[in-house]
Amino acid sequence: MTNGYNIYIMINLTLRQLQVFSSVARHLNHSRAAKDLFLSQPAVSMQIKLLEQNIGIALFEQVGKQLHLTEAGREMLHYSLSITQQLTEMEEVFNAMKGLEHGKLNISVVSTANYFMPSLLAKFIKAHPKIQVSLSVANRDAVIKQLKDNIADLAIMGQPPDGTDMLAEIFMDNPLVVIGSPSHPLASKKNIHATELAKEVFLLREQGSGTRGVVERFFNSHHLALPTHMEMDTNEAIKQSVQAGIGLGIISQHGIELELETNRLVVFHVEHFPIVRHWHIVHRKNKRPSIAALEFERFLLKESNG
Repeated sequence: MTNGYNIYIMINLTLRQLQVFSSVARHLNHSRAAKDLFLSQPAVSMQIKLLEQNIGIALFEQVGKQLHLTEAGREMLHYSLSITQQLTEMEEVFNAMKGLEHGKLNISVVSTANYFMPSLLAKFIKAHPKIQVSLSVANRDAVIKQLKDNIADLAIMGQPPDGTDMLAEIFMDNPLVVIGSPSHPLASKKNIHATELAKEVFLLREQGSGTRGVVERFFNSHHLALPTHMEMDTNEAIKQSVQAGIGLGIISQHGIELELETNRLVVFHVEHFPIVRHWHIVHRKNKRPSIAALEFERFLLKESNG
């Protein structure tokens, strides 16, 4: 209160403006945001302009050809995601009160999990046809970012993120094995030691991958340097390269069932392998799970225990 008067700051923004802003902030590109929202680029630019006029401060800045969020833009993104989350939760609560089993479920999974997730999703969708399911497949860092940005309701990954803002629950084992070509000299050998593996060329995932971290820790635990290696950005690339005899790989056994059946790959008999990790269901601690997300989590736990 100043001089007996109440001072109010009125911001006349719309949910549509927030939706457009969130998409531009995510892509940092008006064209990609327009494609994402099925709008024209001028329509996207107009909504951003109106939003900036409403709050009286710039949300983006152009540096060369690259679009960046300003400090105000970063604050707006925080509140925009929070508002969107609250509205989604409200919709889910009212749907539940009406006894409706429907809603939207956005799932993000690391690439290795994509070998078994489609069959599980198909079974879930058959049991819950009114739930709209969206699946995103990415590397671990991208999956964590989607969780933090409130794009994903939950995620499936091997190594859950550090910190206290995420909750993780184990639902299935994830055995990692050493694979090679059937013609490799070590293919028929028993009890292969880490020192023998260290002499081989490996096909490894990129930095930030959960599997890559396991490989690094394995050799470090034997006081060995990471072997000569080539980086691959997909498990399919690793499998194809291993089949061609370029080197060895360490990969989830869930991703090589077809190759083992057709004798295109073999699992090497290595000491201390398989390394059994776990698949986790991960979601944000401060996000109220939707009815659809809770049902999917119950489904996964039931399937893994069945």
